Amino acid sequence: MGFVEVESVSKNYPRRDGLRREDHFVVRDVSLTIARGETLGLVGESGSGKSTLARMILGLVPLTSGIIRVAGVEVGGERTQGLRREMQPVFQDPSAALDPRMRVLDIVTEPLVIHGGHGRHGRHRREASVDKIDTRPAALMAKARELVASVGLDESALDRYPHEFSGGQRQRINIARALALRPQFVVLDEPVSALDVSVGAQIINLLRTLQREHGLTYLFISHSMPLVRYLSSRIAVMERGRLVETGDAEELCARPRESYTRQLLAATPELPGRV
Repeated sequence: MGFVEVESVSKNYPRRDGLRREDHFVVRDVSLTIARGETLGLVGESGSGKSTLARMILGLVPLTSGIIRVAGVEVGGERTQGLRREMQPVFQDPSAALDPRMRVLDIVTEPLVIHGGHGRHGRHRREASVDKIDTRPAALMAKARELVASVGLDESALDRYPHEFSGGQRQRINIARALALRPQFVVLDEPVSALDVSVGAQIINLLRTLQREHGLTYLFISHSMPLVRYLSSRIAVMERGRLVETGDAEELCARPRESYTRQLLAATPELPGRV
């Protein structure tokens, strides 16, 4: 039994071809598990269904059929709300994921305000940004400092807006926000594809460090097989909504069974070995 269990999951969107109504399956009959503390790499070309599957696991997209459980709780069931603190995403575009009107302090502490009951002097969260950040509750400020420090940012970042940071720094802010509620499971949906190669490598190494420090379980999504191999202990390969191959990362990359997997390996340059 895995920490994350996906059993025969499908997702289809009805569409019309003239007068006929057809079902368009984005994900079809996918089953996989993720053990506690491991990284499962989910790889495939654009349109293969990776992100749709990830959003179903997070409870953001309803299932057409199948069952998903996280920590023994069925996603979409009566106890789903209790999972919100345990599952967090880090999305592809760090700029689009951050509200440009909010300071970093508000961004990284917003999950705590929503889920943890920390007050902001009774005001609506959109009115929470003030000129002097030292007016915030001491516990909230301390947590904010801890979060930005954990992703390699200085405390001065808390009083700044997203547009004042580089792409890599904005992704660090996204990661800090994802860690605010101390989740057990993090979905990393193409977290470095919008970044320069050197900056992306720094983010990947940061993610590995955070996993060791916090015992996190990752679902890491990418179209780059070498990158997935570098970060993941196991790999699952998706093609046109189906899971075509799974296995140990090193074994699968060294001896792929499917021609599609071999094509993915050949499509991107090899990365250095694990460190």
